[in-house]
Amino acid sequence: MKVEDIRRVLIIGAGTMGQQIGFQRAMHGYDVVLYDISADMLDKAKDTIRKLCEKFVSSGRMTGEQSDETIARIAATGNPLEAARDVDILSESVPEDPDLKGKVLSQFNELCPARTIFTTNTSMLVPSMFAEATGRPQKFAALHFHDVRISNVVDIMPHPGTSGKTVDLIHAFARKIGQIAIVLHKEHHGYVFNNMLSSLLSSALGLAANDVASIEDIDRAWMGVMHTESGPFGIMDSIGLKTIWAITDYWANKQDNPQARANAAFVKKYVDEGLLGEKTGRGFYSYPGPAYRKPGFLDGDDGK
Repeated sequence: MKVEDIRRVLIIGAGTMGQQIGFQRAMHGYDVVLYDISADMLDKAKDTIRKLCEKFVSSGRMTGEQSDETIARIAATGNPLEAARDVDILSESVPEDPDLKGKVLSQFNELCPARTIFTTNTSMLVPSMFAEATGRPQKFAALHFHDVRISNVVDIMPHPGTSGKTVDLIHAFARKIGQIAIVLHKEHHGYVFNNMLSSLLSSALGLAANDVASIEDIDRAWMGVMHTESGPFGIMDSIGLKTIWAITDYWANKQDNPQARANAAFVKKYVDEGLLGEKTGRGFYSYPGPAYRKPGFLDGDDGK
C-alpha cells in the first residue's frame, strides 16, 4: 500500500486524544470512523469535535465550509464490524494498559483488512509490549499525537519487528496530515517530548504529594520562570487526570517506587471524586476560565 491509497481511517477510543486525532485527520480530507464501546462517549466526541471546528474557524485556521466538510467526514459507531470495514490505517487510543491494548488490537486484527496498518497512540508504553497481540507486528508501530490544538508534532516509534516499509508509510502519512514527524531509532518510554515532560510532571506531583508547596505555587514557579501559559498541574488537567493516574500508577507498580506510589495516590484522590481535569470541568483547577489564566495569578491570586 502507498500513502496515496489511504482513504479511510479508524480511531479506536473516543476520548480526548481520539477526538483530536479524528478531527485532525478529517480536517486533512480523510474519511474517519470513531469507535468506542460507550455510546455516551461517542456523543460527547461529536460535540467536542464540533467545538474544535468552531475554535479553528474563529482563529482563522479553517473556513466555515472546511468546518462543515470536516464534520461530514466523521462517522461514529459502537459496532466493531462496521468500524473495521475497509479501513486503511488504524489508530488506537484506549487507556494506558498494555493488556487492554493488546486485547482490543487482537479483536480488530480479526476484523480489519489484511492491508490495514495498525498504530497506537500510547503515551508512555512501547509497542513491543503488545505487538504480537496485533496479529500483524510487521505492520504495527506507535504514532503518537500531542494536543492538536497547539501542536503539529507526532512521534513514530517502531518496535524491533516493524518493517521498514511500514515506518516509511506512516512517516509519509504523517506528513500528508501536516505533521512534523519525529522518528525514533529505537523504542523508548515516553518518546522524546513526553519523556522530558514526564520528568516535569513527576517532580511537580512529588512536591505537592510531600506538601512542599501548593499546586498553585508550583505552577507559578514554572510559569514565572519559563513564561508559559500554564504550569505542570494545568498541563495535567489538559491531558486528563485519569490518564495521569494510570501512567503514574503503572510505573509505580512496575518499578516499586515509593515516591511514584505517593504521586499516584495524590492523583487518585481527584480521580475518585470524578475530578478528571479540563474535560469534566474540574481537576486541579475549575474550567472554563481556570485560575492560572486569570490576571493576577502570578502575583498570588488563586482565583478562589
